[in-house]
Order: sequence, then C-alpha cells, then structure tokens
Amino acid sequence: MKEKFLELSNISKTFPGVKALDRVQFDIYPGEVHALVGENGAGKSTLIKILSGVQPADDGGRIVIEGKETVLTDAMDAIKKGISVIYQDFALFTNLTVAENIGINEILEKNQKILNWKEINKRAEEALDFLKTDIKPSQIVGNLSVAKQQMVAIASAVAQNAKMIIMDEPTSALSKHEVERLYEIIEDLKSQNIAIMFVGHKMDELFHVADRFTVFRDGQYVDTVIAKDVTESDLVAMMVGRKIEGKSYANLDEKGPAVLTVQGLSKKGNFKDISFEVKQGEVLGITGLVGAGRSEMAQAVFGLTSVDAGKVLIDGKEVKIKSPADALKEGIAYVPESRQTQGLVLPKTIRENILLPQMGKYANKLGILDRKAMLNAANKWIELLDVRPTDPDLLAMSLSGGNQQKVVLAKWISTEAKVLIVDEPTNGVDIGAKDEIHKILRNLAAQGMAVVVISSELPEILTVSDRIMVMRRGRVSGFLDNKDLTQEMIMSLSVA
Repeated sequence: MKEKFLELSNISKTFPGVKALDRVQFDIYPGEVHALVGENGAGKSTLIKILSGVQPADDGGRIVIEGKETVLTDAMDAIKKGISVIYQDFALFTNLTVAENIGINEILEKNQKILNWKEINKRAEEALDFLKTDIKPSQIVGNLSVAKQQMVAIASAVAQNAKMIIMDEPTSALSKHEVERLYEIIEDLKSQNIAIMFVGHKMDELFHVADRFTVFRDGQYVDTVIAKDVTESDLVAMMVGRKIEGKSYANLDEKGPAVLTVQGLSKKGNFKDISFEVKQGEVLGITGLVGAGRSEMAQAVFGLTSVDAGKVLIDGKEVKIKSPADALKEGIAYVPESRQTQGLVLPKTIRENILLPQMGKYANKLGILDRKAMLNAANKWIELLDVRPTDPDLLAMSLSGGNQQKVVLAKWISTEAKVLIVDEPTNGVDIGAKDEIHKILRNLAAQGMAVVVISSELPEILTVSDRIMVMRRGRVSGFLDNKDLTQEMIMSLSVA
C-alpha cells in the first residue's frame, strides 16, 4: 500500500471571534484525487491557506509530509515540500510571458542579476508539453483565454515538481469542453503519482474526478468516504447537516401581464434579433453554451452597453435605456455574474453595499444622510435574506460566497425593481446556500416581480424557472415550458 503524501491531524485555526477550523483532519495519497467539500464557511479556504504556507495553524496540530512531521513556514516553503495551489484567479502575472510565470518562483528565490533564459524557457516548454497544449512560452498571459491561463498555472506547478496540487474551484469559469479537457489533465497528473486536492461545489464534477471525499461543516471534520460508496444526497446531507430534496419550483399557472418585453435587440458581434417577454410573477430562465450572448444581452437591457437595434418595453411602453441609472428609473435591476469584481465593493460594509444604489433616498436637502434610517433598512434586508453574520458593519470581504451573493441580491431587490435580472446567481456557492437563493428568487416572483435567471447550470435552470429561453451563437434557438423537461432537451437547442 502507498505511503500517504500528506496527513493532517487536529488542525485548528482561530481568528478574533471566529473558530475557522476546530481539530480537523485530512490525508491524501500519491496519484489520488481527494475532494474537500463543505458549505461556504466550512473552513476549506482556511485549510488551503495553511497548506500553502500563507497562514500558520494554531499550536497542537500535526502536519506530516511523506512520513515526516513538518511546519510550513511560508508559501515558498510549501512549494519546496511539494505543495502547489491553483487558486480561482490563478494568481498569475498577466503582463508577463508564460515562461516568466512558470518560472517566477525560481526567479524570485535565486534573485540573480543575470537569468538563464534558455533554461527558463526549456522548463516551461517541458511543462507545457506534458499538458499537451499549444501554448507558447513567449505568449503574454493576459492575451490567453481563461482556460489557457489555468493551463499555465498547472504547468507552473508541474515545473516546480509538485507532488500535490490543490485545485480551488477549478471549473468556475470554464466551458463544458474546457472542463472535459481539465478532466484529462487530472488523469495525466494522477498517472505521474501527483496527488490532487480538489475543492469545488458542483456535484457532477466532484463525482467525476474524486476517489475520496472529506467533508467539513462549520469548521469541523465530519467524515471521509470513498466516492463510489456514497450518493450525492448522502454527501449533501453530510455537508449541510440536513436533507435537501432536489425539486423544481416551476409554476405554470397563468401569470400576470408582461412586465419586460424585448423586441429585436441586436448588437453586432454579440447577439441578433433577441425577442422575449417576462410576465409578472414569472421566472424566465435563459441558458446556452458559453459564447451564446446571454450576459451581453442582459447587460444591454440594463444599459451597460449600447445596442444597434431593438426595443425594450416596460409594462407595454417603450423605454430608452442608455445607462444603468436609466434602467433603475424604469424598474430594472441587474445582478452581475461576478459578485466580487462587479457586484460588491469588498472593502465596504454589508450596510454600505446593500444601500449603494439608493444612497440619495436617505439624504436630506443638504445632503446629510439619515444614518438611523439606513441602518434600519440594511437590517431589514439582512433579516429577510438571512445574511450571516447579521452585523451590518462587517466588511463584505469577510463573508462566505453564499452570503456575499445574498448581499448582492439585497442590494438590487431593495431598489423595489419591477424586473430582476440575475446572471449566474449561484456561481461558486455551496449547495445549501444555492437552495436558499433559489427560494429567494421564487419568493420574489410570488410577490409579483418579473425575474430573469441566466445560468449555464442546467440543473439550476430546471429547478428555478417557469419557462426557459435557449440561446445559441447570439440568437434565440427556442422556448420551453418547464414541464417534464430534461437536460438533454435543453442541450438539443443549445447545439442544434
């Protein structure tokens, strides 16, 4: 039997007022994919930071690498001991070449005035060849697609002779084809006896790659199970501490009048002749493959980009929307795809983020803000959407992904919009928070709002939508009532 590459026991980490990890354990063998799963706030990110040398664990725990107890002093020390991390944002220097990014750690460590560029390029080529990619060492990383940037991050780990690679949400920005390619790379890494710690939320992907699962909940170790011996519902129950029944919230009862109507909306190179309507109390799901033009269309409706042709109507009357301010005045709110870069001001408080679109509402004629009214309003939305922790003065950056998403939703719902467009509402959100967000969206529809949900996750579209609009290459390829539908039926319109 193989010797474990890594074994952790009684690992704890305490921050002021928060016990992020409480005596957890984890181990991994060479050539194994071991998935670490749990809700947002379970402690996964904290453990990654400890394993990468970014943060020390509290005293009392043990880290054993290849049979030797050790302490990880910093990021470079972790790399030297065989542990590399591929973060969600890849942590690459986009203005540098591929070769420079792959060799950056060695360049910084040696701190030489004269570099052996021939050797640096050779090592980069060898790592890229291993991944069977056509990326050239001389290419600027910022000019590469997201999938190819991820390849560079993996190549960097290979070049550093990594024995264990931690992949943190590695598929969050990848197309279906790119995810399939990542699966192939993982198999290649396994064949070289490299251990993979896979951290993610998407159940189909987790079950595709994982040999074992370790489950954390609320900073504590729950269990380690062999993947083939556990069902998805069992795993989810361990993660959230309760059963979550997969169900469709579709309601095909007669809806109210059309609130949002889009007619012939076109923008060269993005989308063409898009027409649809969303009725009062309805959830319209919009899906399609990456590049179908879904997000670009939504941004145009919200006034973030201009269009070449087409009309937008609210309650049957044409409106001119040239900016987000115009959209808000007409009762349209938009939750963007990336909560961290587009949806939130991370260094600001929960209260400030929620009230940002309507600060003028709380100012008198002299521009002085009514702080008490602002606090009451923020607390109202924190309670309604069950944001945790409930302190309105906490910084948005301190929240888990699911609670950050709830703050973004509160920010736009609080504008009392007639139409809410939500782009990838649960991207990077754990399964418990995902279920809560789906219920929030359905409740908004039940209260009379017209809701548009854009998602690349077909299970999500089937769960939350009443009707589904499928886009393909910038055009509408069809509409489906959400009754007795399968993912295959939707995909047939996506690729037809």
